[in-house]
This record gives sequence, C-alpha cells and structure tokens, in this order.
Amino acid sequence: MEEAAWSLGATPWETFWKVTLPPLFPAILTGVALGFARAVGEYGSTVMISSNTPFKDLIAPVLIFQRLEQYDLFGATVIGAVMLLISLVMLFAINLLQAWGRRYAQ
Repeated sequence: MEEAAWSLGATPWETFWKVTLPPLFPAILTGVALGFARAVGEYGSTVMISSNTPFKDLIAPVLIFQRLEQYDLFGATVIGAVMLLISLVMLFAINLLQAWGRRYAQ
C-alpha cells in the first residue's frame, strides 16, 4: 500500500500519516492502555523503589501501605478499590478499542 501511495504521488509524510499509521493506531493505543493498566495495579516493586518523601512523591501503593501500617483498613480498601476501578475502566476501553480496530481492519 505504501508503494501504491508513492506511485500516486504521496510524500513520505503523507504515506506515513494516511497509509501506515491508521492500521497501527489501535495496536499502539492498546499497548499504551495495557501498560497503564499494569502500572496502576503494580504494588510491590513501586513500594520498594519509591523514595517515599512525605507529601512530595507519594504514590498510591505507598499510600495503601501507610494506611495498613496505621490500621486504617477502610482507607486502604477505598484506595485499592479506586485503583481496581481505574484498571477495569482501562481494560474495558481496551476491549472497545480492539473492537473498533477489528471493524475497520476488514
């Protein structure tokens, strides 16, 4: 398809934006969304490598860990549930994106 676009007079930039990128766009967005959903759910490694400076670089897994150390089980549960909800919304968006990609792939 790229060679056909070039033979019809398209520039390399137009070929990239109009021929090459559209079929790859759903896969790129799916990869980004899956990476984000995985990052939201990651717990152990982020607690170990974060510097944990109070009120400066607090991340959600460290916040959960602090709540558990303070025996605030309800607070830790709420934060975990919000993270889970974000992951579920992202996975639902991925499914919609894949369905959209399959519709236009044929």
